[in-house]
Amino acid sequence: MPITYIPVYGDTVAAVDDTHRFGTDAMLLSHFAMSCSGESVCELGTGCGAIALRLAAGGRPASVHGVDIQPAAIALAQRGADRFDGTPKPTFAVGDWRDPRSIAPAGSYRRVVCNPPYFPAHSGPTALDEAVALCRHEQEDTLDSLCAAAAWLLQSGGRFFLCHRPERLSEVLAALTAHHLEPKRLQAVQKRTDTAPWLFLLEAKKDAHAGLSWLPPLVLYTDEGASTPAMQEIYREVTV
Repeated sequence: MPITYIPVYGDTVAAVDDTHRFGTDAMLLSHFAMSCSGESVCELGTGCGAIALRLAAGGRPASVHGVDIQPAAIALAQRGADRFDGTPKPTFAVGDWRDPRSIAPAGSYRRVVCNPPYFPAHSGPTALDEAVALCRHEQEDTLDSLCAAAAWLLQSGGRFFLCHRPERLSEVLAALTAHHLEPKRLQAVQKRTDTAPWLFLLEAKKDAHAGLSWLPPLVLYTDEGASTPAMQEIYREVTV
């Protein structure tokens, strides 16, 4: 399967193939979670490592570690890490967030990030390729096990960043609060001002008091189809 290297931040590149790729949602989530200076960061379900590589290149973290259940994805992420010449160099390993104790001891990170599968189990567009299906479709307990893993890995006061589809918002909020992850910042993403949101970005804080801030919508394109200034700013980060 051919491998392509795509810029993700400055001259930092991620290796992708036909199965393990990244899209606009990964760019938006990593920008949303970028201010991680001095923090230890873990990305769950890292795939080809694009988000982890972007955070390592632009966020000035203390460390970045990405895990994924698929060895082929981790092999691609490692290719990106091998070409990364900044500090800290991100690390990658095969891991399953359903068993967070195998990833790291409790409270190992200040920040956890995840772009999870969007479609509930046994629903949504069906992917014929098993590896693609794992990226797109939840297992039976995906949201609960993901939030449980984030709660395990985070220190008290640590933050969890994720993106998801608007129709799943109530489920996401319920799973977060069930594991003492209090939603703190929420931003809807719209393709244009006259379209409904197709994505949301969410930050939750472990062991925090209730109090959710709605941010102004992030609009990606003008009515004429040009990138908005906000979108230009995000993609300016990847200009080589």
